[in-house]
Amino acid sequence: MAVLLLLGLGAGLAQAGPDPGLPEKSPAALGFSPSRLERVPQMLRREIEAQHYAGAVWLVARDGAVASHGAVGWSDVATRAPMTEDAEFRVFSMTKIVTTVAVLTLVEEGRVNLDDPVERYLPELAKRQVLVGGTAEAPQLEPANGPISIRQLLTHTSGLTYDLFASEPLRSIWQKADLWRAHSLQEFVAKVATLPLAHQPGARWTYGVNMDILGAVVERVTGQDLETAMRERIFQPLRMTHTTFRLEAAVAAHLATIHHRTPGGGLEKDDGLTKLGTIEFPSGGGGLFSTMHDYARFGQMLVNGGELDGVRVLGRLTVQMMTTDQIGQLASADKWTPSGFGLGVRVRPADRYAARALGSPGDFGWDGIATTYVSMSPRERMLILVLLQHSPWDEDGIFEKFENTAYQALEK
Repeated sequence: MAVLLLLGLGAGLAQAGPDPGLPEKSPAALGFSPSRLERVPQMLRREIEAQHYAGAVWLVARDGAVASHGAVGWSDVATRAPMTEDAEFRVFSMTKIVTTVAVLTLVEEGRVNLDDPVERYLPELAKRQVLVGGTAEAPQLEPANGPISIRQLLTHTSGLTYDLFASEPLRSIWQKADLWRAHSLQEFVAKVATLPLAHQPGARWTYGVNMDILGAVVERVTGQDLETAMRERIFQPLRMTHTTFRLEAAVAAHLATIHHRTPGGGLEKDDGLTKLGTIEFPSGGGGLFSTMHDYARFGQMLVNGGELDGVRVLGRLTVQMMTTDQIGQLASADKWTPSGFGLGVRVRPADRYAARALGSPGDFGWDGIATTYVSMSPRERMLILVLLQHSPWDEDGIFEKFENTAYQALEK
């Protein structure tokens, strides 16, 4: 029997969820020290007992089987609803990896090329302008030196940004567009088309709305809405039955509440991030709701090189290209730029000790602004996943703590 590591924090606080979406094996059979692997839930329990976070779910898998998984804490502090493994999470930017896979299925079909100009599919985005100075009221602009490519969107080197992370006057210019009140992806693209770029395409790594634009590309190329396209290409083949852009009743009934810490040391609902996670159009950059076991099936497919349970979603060489660093010297541009970045995913550099936590060269993944995290390791054949709903993102380095407690348990 596999070891299931569930820790209670009082009556009703830890709940066993449904059977995992992946098979289970004992930690020892998968090369882990059982006692050392218990440090994962022990760490999460300490954090929740200290009221640093409301609740969490976690999963550690290797060789396609789960060694440790569980739920601890509260889904909602105010109602004392316990966290469970079937809880729905706003995974926010972990959506970006799913959108990347959707785009790469189109590349594999010969319907899109990586170096195609995006204006071939979205003519609205032709003739981009770059902000080079001035003020929000009187910006100084210059023409882009070329079109934005699909590859630049996948690598966040297009010059598109998020107003949240932009400096002035770009932040004010982008905020005025009120992008997230768009009623459709078409309206979203039309708004973005009016905005200047942060820099020339290809010049820097800048986190931005690139994946939302790529979601619109998927819609134009397939003739389907993004939900339908992802369902046919990814969710149904992988049997991901609880992943969607739609906040329907079944999702809302299991949706974990986003919390933040109060000045007095407690936790309360975070209304700002909750509002950000409720928009009308399918955001390829951050709009998915998912569960731990659903997302684990998606992650395991990538660890396997594009296949799960005999169903192939992507070709092996496509996943290899996706998870190879694409940004080179741009990695040293500023403190926010990942040390390596492939197509839609952060990639750990060749020197494993240059990274922030334990792991191996080639590890890849991403996270979400409400403190959700996934990492996949081809070398160690591992998948690790922790989902919280907390603001601000990764407060007190919870991701590093999770990585360290998971990877230190490896013996073989």
